[in-house]
Amino acid sequence: MASHVQISTAQKVADRELEDKLGSNALQEAKQATEDEHAQTFLEAIKENRRAVFWSILISMTIIMEGYDTILIGNFFAYPEFKKKFGTYYGEEVGYQVAGPWQTALNQGSTAGAIVGGLLNGYLASRFGYRWVMIGSLGVLNFFILVVFLADTVQVLLVGQILCGLCWGVFATLAPSYASEVCPTNLRGYMTTYVNLCWAIGQLLASGVLTGCLKIQTEWGYRIPFAIQWVWPIPLMVVCYLAPESPWWLVRAERLEQAKQSIIRLSGGRSDEKINNQIAMMVHTNRVEAEETKGATYADCFKGVNLRRTEIVCVVFAGQILSGSTFAYTPTYFFTTAGLKTSDSFYLSLGAKGFAFMGTVLSWFLIARWGRRTLYMSGMGTLSLILLLIGILNVSAGKNALWPSGGLCILWLFIYSLTVGPLAYSIISETSSVRLRPLSVVLSRVSYQIINLISQFLNTYMVSPVEWNWSGKSGFFWGGTAFLVFTWCYFRLPEIKDRTYEELDMLFMQKVSARNFAKTHVDPYETVRKDDHMEVEVKE
Repeated sequence: MASHVQISTAQKVADRELEDKLGSNALQEAKQATEDEHAQTFLEAIKENRRAVFWSILISMTIIMEGYDTILIGNFFAYPEFKKKFGTYYGEEVGYQVAGPWQTALNQGSTAGAIVGGLLNGYLASRFGYRWVMIGSLGVLNFFILVVFLADTVQVLLVGQILCGLCWGVFATLAPSYASEVCPTNLRGYMTTYVNLCWAIGQLLASGVLTGCLKIQTEWGYRIPFAIQWVWPIPLMVVCYLAPESPWWLVRAERLEQAKQSIIRLSGGRSDEKINNQIAMMVHTNRVEAEETKGATYADCFKGVNLRRTEIVCVVFAGQILSGSTFAYTPTYFFTTAGLKTSDSFYLSLGAKGFAFMGTVLSWFLIARWGRRTLYMSGMGTLSLILLLIGILNVSAGKNALWPSGGLCILWLFIYSLTVGPLAYSIISETSSVRLRPLSVVLSRVSYQIINLISQFLNTYMVSPVEWNWSGKSGFFWGGTAFLVFTWCYFRLPEIKDRTYEELDMLFMQKVSARNFAKTHVDPYETVRKDDHMEVEVKE
């Protein structure tokens, strides 16, 4: 049975303004663009948007740098030469260790910088566009890498980590936003989850470099991994300069002719009629959101229907940390302090990152069939179970459980990379409103980083042999946090698969429950046929 609701005032105003701006047929053109996106097959979308896919792939490669660096410091705590340089000698049994407070500070330095960089990026990207903000961030990163490379004391190293974090905060928020805005509905899931693949590639490269440099008996053992970061910025600055700007950002900036040129550059042989239809759809979507959201500030993300969307993107991204990633994603230090040989720990970590790469690739085959909600929620539940098993093994078998626990960590990483890891990028990019996307994605990343700060502090003390020394029993704690997120997902996480941005706007405006999103039909262009009502049908 279908329920009927009145067309919102925002919808009526957007209809009128669209026709005033683009002509009397503009509403029909916008509707046609929406129908074309739904009717398009995957191969047709690839053929028509192959340039958009190409540019999205290249821009997302900035995430490789963040993925590379995020595991450097955590793994360096198990690195013999690094511990000698920046650590303290605790006696023959324990040897050199970086003290818990400095471990916490170094882990959290780049995270703190990323929070500030992300918040600045929300304003800068909204004003100057994605490309120029990315180019500026890559340029200054070259100088910030020099600080960590030349650091001779732990204090200078900390300053360098904070400065680099400013830039990584920009990359982590701009890349998924750009990918979601240059690709059509049926490609968005693939290109936004590709961002996580770039993260996995960066961490796989870092694990390989760390393993290869492990036997270097001088300070170059840890300086070389830092220096390799200079490979990326300049080539990526060239890529960003040549790339087309997001057409959605240009529409928000009222630069419609430039938006049209951007669509031409992003498409492959698309007709003028289809390009005009797409512009009409973008303008209509922007006007609907503009009526509901008068401004475009961080405060607007917490007003009206946007509050719910902000909750979703923040919890989903923070869920990556609450799933236990601080403990299980890079377990090298945990295993070395628990008694596993340093070389075996690094080889185990390298193999785990290979599984992460495979998991992300396989997620592309699952996302088209199962969507976002099912995969994210089931993945979170599975991760919770694995972490609890690690805790049980540690209590029951002690050090005899090291290799079984290592196997479970690899399984955890594979499931994470198959579900929670890549799906989070897709959900935050697609759930946020078009008008507030740069700001919403930044807030989601800030929530991630705040939870990350807390988790790094706790996990450092949990696994350090000179602090709490929980070892594998940490799995009980992180298994519990993952279960809490699993419970939240059941009640609050909607299914956004196969929805255009305007359809999502209408679903949120009508306050459809999370569990009914997938089975609710909504037509944002119902006024093309009927001026008074828009039908929202909930399939039984």
